[in-house]
Amino acid sequence: MNRVVHPIEEESYRRLRARLDTSHFPPLTRAVVERVIHSAADLDYATDLVLDEADLAKAHAALHAGAPVVVDVEMVGAGITRRETVCRLKDAESGPGLTRSAHAIRLAHEQVGPGALWVIGNAPTALEELLTLDARPALVIGLPVGFVGAVESKAALRESGLPAVSNVSEKGGSAVAAAALNALLYHPTSAEEKL
Repeated sequence: MNRVVHPIEEESYRRLRARLDTSHFPPLTRAVVERVIHSAADLDYATDLVLDEADLAKAHAALHAGAPVVVDVEMVGAGITRRETVCRLKDAESGPGLTRSAHAIRLAHEQVGPGALWVIGNAPTALEELLTLDARPALVIGLPVGFVGAVESKAALRESGLPAVSNVSEKGGSAVAAAALNALLYHPTSAEEKL
């Protein structure tokens, strides 16, 4: 991806790195941690995020090979640059025991099938629903925010064994979820590194 970095972003990263040493992280982990911190101006994400370099490498390859990206809300999709996303929230309906967010995840799963990257930054019920499906994701970025269900849904994601990016606290949200995906999107592929 040929991306021009604005001087303000360069300065922001310089200041971030002056305040927090991220050099010990493997490349993709560092990219995700730094971009999430950059999006929220919250250095605590360096110790709050839970992610695995091998999972990120597989997801990075899938993303750059064209795997679909599914988001729980349009706000997450709006934050993901240079990539189309699937969001079925407008088509979803709530029902007994089913939130609109959960129904939207069902609809998206029917549309994209296995191998997608799922980016959930708003609704814990969306993440909970994804865990009931046989989605076989390339990666789940599970960073819903809130005091009700967010911590529990992210813990369930980690316990599921699915390849994931999550965090331990109630923090999260659309901006940080989109930032985690963008970090993988912006990170060069091996072919781009050779150029």
